[in-house]
Amino acid sequence: MIVPLIKGLSLTLKHFFSKPITIQYPEERWECYPGFRGLHQLKRKEDGSAKCVACQLCATVCPSGCIRVEIGEDPDTGRYAKSYEIDLTRCIFCGFCVEACPIGAIVMTSEYELAGYSRESAQYDKEMLLSE
Repeated sequence: MIVPLIKGLSLTLKHFFSKPITIQYPEERWECYPGFRGLHQLKRKEDGSAKCVACQLCATVCPSGCIRVEIGEDPDTGRYAKSYEIDLTRCIFCGFCVEACPIGAIVMTSEYELAGYSRESAQYDKEMLLSE
């Protein structure tokens, strides 16, 4: 009767002291697993301009409607995104925008520290999304 209790407690204590449960956050950073969906980022072409061609597929498939794309026309290069905005207060980080993009212009990074002091700090425009 006491032997099974001691066996159970020894197993529990072995797992209890095997590894730390928490991390010391400011000093230690959490390593994201592959496929983690964090902050959005727009990719650039070789010439430095945005890769987005303003097809608006990302805004169309977004279930929360947090993406707004304004189309611009250039006679030399064709269509481009005149403005590209993402409202992170509405975003649910589903990744549908990344899957819908036919040219891979938008990706989701492993950046997860997105806290801010105002709602305006969660409004990402094209310049903020292009910065790496």
